[in-house]
Amino acid sequence: MGLTQEQIDFFWANGYLPLGKVLEDAEVEVLRREYDAEFERAWQTNSLRNLSVSDGLDAEGKRAAPSHMLQIMQMCERNLHFRRLLYHERILDLAQDLIGPNLMLFHDQALFKPARTGGPVFWHQDNAYWRCRPATLVSCWIALDGTDEANGAMRFVPGSHLRPVWHERSESTGALLDAGGQVDGERAAVVELPAGGCLFHHCQTLHHTPPNRTDRQRRAFVIHFMQPGTRNKAGEVIRPGFKNPILRMSI
Repeated sequence: MGLTQEQIDFFWANGYLPLGKVLEDAEVEVLRREYDAEFERAWQTNSLRNLSVSDGLDAEGKRAAPSHMLQIMQMCERNLHFRRLLYHERILDLAQDLIGPNLMLFHDQALFKPARTGGPVFWHQDNAYWRCRPATLVSCWIALDGTDEANGAMRFVPGSHLRPVWHERSESTGALLDAGGQVDGERAAVVELPAGGCLFHHCQTLHHTPPNRTDRQRRAFVIHFMQPGTRNKAGEVIRPGFKNPILRMSI
Protein backbone atom coordinates (compact mmCIF):
# COMPACT_ATOMS: atom_id res chain seq x y z
CA MET A 1 0.00 0.00 0.00
CA GLY A 2 1.65 3.21 -1.15
CA LEU A 3 0.80 6.79 -1.96
CA THR A 4 0.05 8.20 -5.36
CA GLN A 5 2.08 11.13 -6.68
CA GLU A 6 -1.05 13.26 -6.29
CA GLN A 7 -1.23 12.39 -2.59
CA ILE A 8 2.47 13.11 -2.08
CA ASP A 9 2.10 16.47 -3.82
CA PHE A 10 -0.92 17.29 -1.64
CA PHE A 11 1.07 16.55 1.51
CA TRP A 12 3.99 18.79 0.56
CA ALA A 13 1.71 21.60 -0.54
CA ASN A 14 -0.58 21.50 2.48
CA GLY A 15 1.42 19.88 5.29
CA TYR A 16 -1.07 17.11 6.00
CA LEU A 17 -2.65 14.15 4.22
CA PRO A 18 -5.91 12.39 5.18
CA LEU A 19 -6.02 8.69 4.41
CA GLY A 20 -8.72 6.10 4.73
CA LYS A 21 -8.77 2.94 6.77
CA VAL A 22 -5.34 1.33 7.19
CA LEU A 23 -6.11 -1.03 10.11
CA GLU A 24 -8.56 -3.90 9.96
CA ASP A 25 -11.47 -4.03 12.42
CA ALA A 26 -9.88 -6.96 14.27
CA GLU A 27 -6.65 -4.99 14.70
CA VAL A 28 -8.56 -1.98 16.00
CA GLU A 29 -10.46 -4.08 18.55
CA VAL A 30 -7.23 -5.48 20.01
CA LEU A 31 -5.67 -2.01 20.20
CA ARG A 32 -8.78 -0.55 21.87
CA ARG A 33 -8.70 -3.26 24.53
CA GLU A 34 -5.01 -2.73 25.23
CA TYR A 35 -5.39 1.08 25.12
CA ASP A 36 -8.16 1.05 27.74
CA ALA A 37 -6.18 -1.28 29.99
CA GLU A 38 -3.06 0.91 29.77
CA PHE A 39 -5.00 4.08 30.62
CA GLU A 40 -6.61 2.38 33.62
CA ARG A 41 -3.17 1.27 34.86
CA ALA A 42 -1.81 4.77 34.23
CA TRP A 43 -4.59 6.28 36.37
CA GLN A 44 -3.75 3.88 39.19
CA THR A 45 -0.03 4.72 39.08
CA ASN A 46 -0.44 8.43 38.22
CA SER A 47 1.73 7.88 35.14
CA LEU A 48 -0.27 9.88 32.62
CA ARG A 49 -0.71 13.59 31.97
CA ASN A 50 -3.88 15.59 31.76
CA LEU A 51 -2.85 18.33 29.36
CA SER A 52 -5.88 20.38 30.41
CA VAL A 53 -4.53 21.02 33.92
CA SER A 54 -1.29 21.71 35.77
CA ASP A 55 1.26 18.91 35.95
CA GLY A 56 1.30 19.26 39.75
CA LEU A 57 -1.95 17.37 40.34
CA ASP A 58 -2.04 13.82 41.67
CA ALA A 59 -4.17 11.12 40.02
CA GLU A 60 -7.24 12.01 42.08
CA GLY A 61 -6.92 15.66 41.13
CA LYS A 62 -6.53 14.77 37.46
CA ARG A 63 -9.65 12.59 37.58
CA ALA A 64 -11.67 15.32 39.29
CA ALA A 65 -10.65 18.00 36.79
CA PRO A 66 -13.53 19.39 34.70
CA SER A 67 -11.65 18.76 31.44
CA HIS A 68 -9.52 15.80 30.32
CA MET A 69 -6.96 15.75 27.51
CA LEU A 70 -5.08 12.63 28.55
CA GLN A 71 -1.64 11.67 27.28
CA ILE A 72 0.58 8.62 27.67
CA MET A 73 4.02 9.05 26.14
CA GLN A 74 5.91 6.06 24.76
CA MET A 75 3.01 3.63 24.87
CA CYS A 76 5.32 1.29 22.95
CA GLU A 77 7.45 0.89 26.07
CA ARG A 78 4.43 -0.27 28.09
CA ASN A 79 2.58 -2.51 25.68
CA LEU A 80 3.76 -5.06 23.11
CA HIS A 81 0.76 -4.52 20.82
CA PHE A 82 1.66 -0.85 20.38
CA ARG A 83 5.33 -1.76 19.98
CA ARG A 84 4.34 -4.02 17.09
CA LEU A 85 2.20 -1.26 15.58
CA LEU A 86 5.36 0.80 15.03
CA TYR A 87 6.45 -1.82 12.49
CA HIS A 88 3.12 -2.12 10.68
CA GLU A 89 4.04 -2.61 7.02
CA ARG A 90 1.21 -0.50 5.57
CA ILE A 91 2.00 2.43 7.85
CA LEU A 92 5.73 2.22 7.14
CA ASP A 93 5.04 2.13 3.40
CA LEU A 94 3.11 5.40 3.69
CA ALA A 95 5.75 7.09 5.84
CA GLN A 96 8.48 5.95 3.43
CA ASP A 97 6.70 7.58 0.51
CA LEU A 98 6.84 10.90 2.36
CA ILE A 99 10.32 11.04 3.92
CA GLY A 100 12.29 8.19 2.39
CA PRO A 101 13.22 4.57 3.09
CA ASN A 102 15.19 5.12 6.30
CA LEU A 103 12.75 5.55 9.18
CA MET A 104 13.40 6.01 12.91
CA LEU A 105 10.98 6.52 15.78
CA PHE A 106 11.15 9.92 17.45
CA HIS A 107 8.48 8.93 19.94
CA ASP A 108 4.88 7.78 20.11
CA GLN A 109 1.95 8.90 22.24
CA ALA A 110 -1.62 7.97 23.06
CA LEU A 111 -4.07 10.90 23.19
CA PHE A 112 -7.46 10.29 24.80
CA LYS A 113 -10.47 12.61 24.89
CA PRO A 114 -13.14 11.01 27.09
CA ALA A 115 -16.81 11.48 26.33
CA ARG A 116 -18.34 14.75 27.58
CA THR A 117 -15.23 16.04 29.39
CA GLY A 118 -12.63 15.80 26.62
CA GLY A 119 -10.47 18.93 26.56
CA PRO A 120 -9.03 20.82 23.58
CA VAL A 121 -5.47 20.92 22.31
CA PHE A 122 -4.58 24.47 21.35
CA TRP A 123 -3.12 25.56 18.03
CA HIS A 124 0.56 24.67 17.78
CA GLN A 125 3.34 23.30 15.61
CA ASP A 126 4.92 20.15 17.04
CA ASN A 127 8.45 21.27 16.30
CA ALA A 128 7.95 24.33 18.52
CA TYR A 129 8.17 21.79 21.36
CA TRP A 130 10.72 19.44 19.81
CA ARG A 131 13.05 21.91 18.06
CA CYS A 132 14.52 19.10 15.95
CA ARG A 133 16.76 19.76 12.97
CA PRO A 134 16.22 19.27 10.15
CA ALA A 135 12.49 19.87 10.59
CA THR A 136 11.50 16.92 8.42
CA LEU A 137 9.64 14.77 10.95
CA VAL A 138 6.19 13.46 10.03
CA SER A 139 3.46 12.12 12.29
CA CYS A 140 0.96 9.34 11.67
CA TRP A 141 -2.24 10.03 13.65
CA ILE A 142 -4.31 6.85 13.98
CA ALA A 143 -7.99 6.92 14.99
CA LEU A 144 -9.16 4.05 17.20
CA ASP A 145 -12.66 5.57 17.24
CA GLY A 146 -14.50 7.33 14.47
CA THR A 147 -13.61 11.04 14.71
CA ASP A 148 -15.52 14.09 13.57
CA GLU A 149 -15.54 17.76 14.44
CA ALA A 150 -17.89 17.20 17.40
CA ASN A 151 -15.74 14.66 19.27
CA GLY A 152 -12.29 16.10 18.58
CA ALA A 153 -11.16 15.57 15.00
CA MET A 154 -7.85 17.10 13.93
CA ARG A 155 -7.88 20.53 12.27
CA PHE A 156 -5.02 21.89 10.15
CA VAL A 157 -4.05 25.19 8.55
CA PRO A 158 -3.03 24.23 4.99
CA GLY A 159 0.47 25.37 4.03
CA SER A 160 1.45 26.42 7.56
CA HIS A 161 4.35 23.94 7.57
CA LEU A 162 6.27 26.21 5.22
CA ARG A 163 7.42 28.49 8.03
CA PRO A 164 7.69 28.33 11.83
CA VAL A 165 5.54 30.71 13.88
CA TRP A 166 6.10 32.25 17.30
CA HIS A 167 4.67 30.36 20.28
CA GLU A 168 4.35 31.41 23.90
CA ARG A 169 3.90 29.22 26.98
CA SER A 170 0.67 29.10 28.95
CA GLU A 171 1.14 29.92 32.64
CA SER A 172 -1.67 27.55 33.65
CA THR A 173 -0.81 24.37 31.74
CA GLY A 174 2.66 24.83 30.29
CA ALA A 175 1.30 24.26 26.79
CA LEU A 176 2.74 26.21 23.91
CA LEU A 177 0.04 28.44 22.46
CA ASP A 178 -0.04 30.33 19.23
CA ALA A 179 0.67 33.98 20.00
CA GLY A 180 -0.99 37.12 18.75
CA GLY A 181 -3.78 35.61 16.67
CA GLN A 182 -1.43 34.15 14.08
CA VAL A 183 -3.84 31.34 13.24
CA ASP A 184 -6.53 32.01 10.66
CA GLY A 185 -9.12 29.55 11.90
CA GLU A 186 -11.34 30.27 8.91
CA ARG A 187 -8.77 28.50 6.72
CA ALA A 188 -8.63 25.39 8.89
CA ALA A 189 -9.45 22.02 7.37
CA VAL A 190 -11.23 19.43 9.51
CA VAL A 191 -10.10 15.84 8.96
CA GLU A 192 -12.70 13.25 9.91
CA LEU A 193 -11.60 9.63 10.07
CA PRO A 194 -13.19 6.21 10.52
CA ALA A 195 -11.96 3.89 13.25
CA GLY A 196 -8.74 2.41 11.89
CA GLY A 197 -8.13 5.40 9.64
CA CYS A 198 -5.03 7.58 9.72
CA LEU A 199 -3.62 10.88 8.57
CA PHE A 200 -0.08 12.18 8.22
CA HIS A 201 1.10 15.68 9.05
CA HIS A 202 4.37 17.60 8.95
CA CYS A 203 6.06 18.64 12.21
CA GLN A 204 5.54 22.33 11.37
CA THR A 205 1.88 22.16 10.34
CA LEU A 206 -0.36 24.19 12.65
CA HIS A 207 -3.03 21.96 14.15
CA HIS A 208 -5.44 21.68 17.03
CA THR A 209 -8.34 19.58 18.25
CA PRO A 210 -11.56 20.93 19.80
CA PRO A 211 -13.09 19.65 23.03
CA ASN A 212 -15.22 16.51 23.06
CA ARG A 213 -18.63 17.21 24.58
CA THR A 214 -20.33 14.27 22.88
CA ASP A 215 -21.27 10.91 24.39
CA ARG A 216 -18.55 9.28 22.27
CA GLN A 217 -14.96 8.85 23.42
CA ARG A 218 -12.06 9.65 21.09
CA ARG A 219 -9.03 7.40 21.33
CA ALA A 220 -6.02 8.15 19.14
CA PHE A 221 -2.44 6.92 18.83
CA VAL A 222 0.34 8.89 17.15
CA ILE A 223 3.65 7.69 15.72
CA HIS A 224 6.26 10.40 15.09
CA PHE A 225 8.76 9.39 12.40
CA MET A 226 12.16 10.95 11.73
CA GLN A 227 15.13 10.31 9.47
CA PRO A 228 18.39 8.95 10.92
CA GLY A 229 20.75 11.83 11.67
CA THR A 230 18.04 14.11 13.09
CA ARG A 231 19.32 16.38 15.86
CA ASN A 232 17.45 17.20 19.08
CA LYS A 233 17.00 20.62 20.69
CA ALA A 234 20.50 20.36 22.20
CA GLY A 235 21.98 19.89 18.73
CA GLU A 236 22.89 16.26 19.38
CA VAL A 237 22.26 13.52 16.84
CA ILE A 238 19.51 11.21 18.12
CA ARG A 239 21.11 7.77 18.24
CA PRO A 240 19.20 4.58 17.41
CA GLY A 241 18.26 2.46 20.43
CA PHE A 242 15.32 1.06 22.35
CA LYS A 243 13.67 4.48 22.74
CA ASN A 244 14.42 5.50 19.16
CA PRO A 245 14.49 2.28 17.13
CA ILE A 246 15.22 2.01 13.44
CA LEU A 247 11.84 0.99 12.00
CA ARG A 248 12.95 0.52 8.41
CA MET A 249 16.32 0.82 6.68
CA SER A 250 17.19 0.48 3.03
CA ILE A 251 19.99 -1.90 2.16
